[in-house]
Amino acid sequence: MSGISDQERAEKSSAAMWTDDHMSQAYGMTIEAVGPGRATISMLVRKDHLNGHGSCHGGAIFTLADSAFAFACNSHNKVTVAQHCSVTFLAPGREGDRLTATAREVTLAGRSGIYDVTVSRDDGVTIAEFRGLSRTVAGTHFEEPAA
Repeated sequence: MSGISDQERAEKSSAAMWTDDHMSQAYGMTIEAVGPGRATISMLVRKDHLNGHGSCHGGAIFTLADSAFAFACNSHNKVTVAQHCSVTFLAPGREGDRLTATAREVTLAGRSGIYDVTVSRDDGVTIAEFRGLSRTVAGTHFEEPAA
């Protein structure tokens, strides 16, 4: 066991990942909070996020949810990747809306995890529900100090 708390581990893992997460940065995402098995990430819907119907493209919503999932499942300082994800779209996001994706760990068993992510607008309306299945692979995000 290392000499840092689970919260510190989550924050350090998040900081290490964020440095090279060019996709989340390009979409204008902001990490609002991280903790063990959880993450909250927001994004302002911009014109370049809109589809041909004038609403936020499903791919942008999926990407926001996927990023929250990634930060939640990597919060234990073990390199973890997605093995399966699904999303259900429930309401539109519009230009100027701030969307927030809140991810939480449902279960973690060995190298496999299940995470649920709710994407909502600032008015509280849920616009999508996402479920991600993770798989831990070799490696860590940072070297932990000895206990």
